[in-house]
Amino acid sequence: MMRPVLLLHRWLGILIGAVMTLWCLSGFVMLYVDYPRLTPAAQLGGLTPLNLSAGQAGTLSDAMMLSAARIEMMAGRPVLRVTPALDPTRAIPQMRVSAGTHDWASGKAVEQVDPQNIHRIAREFGRNSAIAGPVGQVAQTEMDQWTVQTFRRNAPLYRVDYADAAGTQAYVSGKSGEVVQLTTRFQRFWGWLGAVPHWLYPTILRQDGALWSQVVIWTSLIGCFLTITGLWVGIARLRRRRDGSIGSPYRGLWWWHHMAGLFFGILTLTWVASGLLSMNPWGLLDSEAMMTERQRLNGDFAWGDARRAIAALPALPQGSVRLEVVPVAGAVHLVAIDRAGKAQRFDAAGRSAALSEAGLRAALQDGPSIGSIVLLRQEDAYYYGHKASVALPVWRVILADDQATRLYVDPASGRLIRAFDRNGRAFRWLQDGLHRLDFPLLAMVTLVCGTGTWMGLSKLRRDLRRVRNRRRRARALPPLIGETA
Repeated sequence: MMRPVLLLHRWLGILIGAVMTLWCLSGFVMLYVDYPRLTPAAQLGGLTPLNLSAGQAGTLSDAMMLSAARIEMMAGRPVLRVTPALDPTRAIPQMRVSAGTHDWASGKAVEQVDPQNIHRIAREFGRNSAIAGPVGQVAQTEMDQWTVQTFRRNAPLYRVDYADAAGTQAYVSGKSGEVVQLTTRFQRFWGWLGAVPHWLYPTILRQDGALWSQVVIWTSLIGCFLTITGLWVGIARLRRRRDGSIGSPYRGLWWWHHMAGLFFGILTLTWVASGLLSMNPWGLLDSEAMMTERQRLNGDFAWGDARRAIAALPALPQGSVRLEVVPVAGAVHLVAIDRAGKAQRFDAAGRSAALSEAGLRAALQDGPSIGSIVLLRQEDAYYYGHKASVALPVWRVILADDQATRLYVDPASGRLIRAFDRNGRAFRWLQDGLHRLDFPLLAMVTLVCGTGTWMGLSKLRRDLRRVRNRRRRARALPPLIGETA
């Protein structure tokens, strides 16, 4: 039994071990440089202060039901960006509206943004974001390495090359006029060495989401099998020495791989398995807590209620770049946000109103009872930052349901930030808790994978050399009697 397992482990180690070593090496990069993306803070930082003097979305029906709406500036004019309510029972034909952008003054849908306005959007974004350089080339682009996640829902997409020292590139949606991606030369360089190989993310594969998912899942599964067989072989190959101690029969690199595999094999297995779980294979850790609890906490609202609340607002706070409608239990509230991300909440009468504990309890009364409500002023095991800070303070609600669901609600805006049911908490520990290793632990995993791959390749070279030598000797031998013509 041992020989087939050893052979399987050795030959799998050449291909899958190389992929795992690549995951490890690129993981070092990702400890410090993540995949380039436009963060919410950077998106806010590129917006122009709001000017709502041009009337109010006149052609939109007051009875139209929405789940989200926000107002911001685009190419010198205010626009309304809406998301329709998801409840199909409310889809009355004359009240339907597609998710998208509408002109604030007329209410007409913005079907497509022309190139001239794209250039203006890019210029305003660069100025507001303090990008130290003028707008260079602006051209429509196809899907590339940095837009595989955003291209389809934002096409046509325009790439903007700024003439700054950082080599900044922004991508603007021709559909909505929003800046949807931002990269620099530094991020792109390290992205090719970090996120792209680590996530098996080349454009040719990632553009087919289903295929990419299956490739990552099955590669990770084989990696788990490779690690398990390695642990088995490593234990079976231990030998008792003459002095009674137990050790490895190997020397050199083989000894390092044997010992590293025994000591850090479990760590390697948990690291690969947690990477597998990050793909949520076959829906094992599906969680609908965020969607369900957001709908229960916020609910839908009629555009007419939002319009009247906006009209009742005495004046926008100084420097506001976005005005969002954030209902709580269906009651409309407005949240004005400035470029630094500071939020100020107003009720339907235009009065400043942060979300209180009493208001939060009232919003959650139609559902499971509340186990506890605490205003957190520091991070906890489920609400924490990773390579970015999180907003504090925050309301933490633990429900007395069978899932012990946790909700984290922003008191400044009333927005649900995070929600964790049982599966969500399991995902946090099985994926985040095991996979985001620090430098020393990742170095040990790299040692196991790297030495194993090198040994497999060395054995393959020796086997190929042996085959070639046998063939040469066979050709050099004189013909046997009777074999000559």
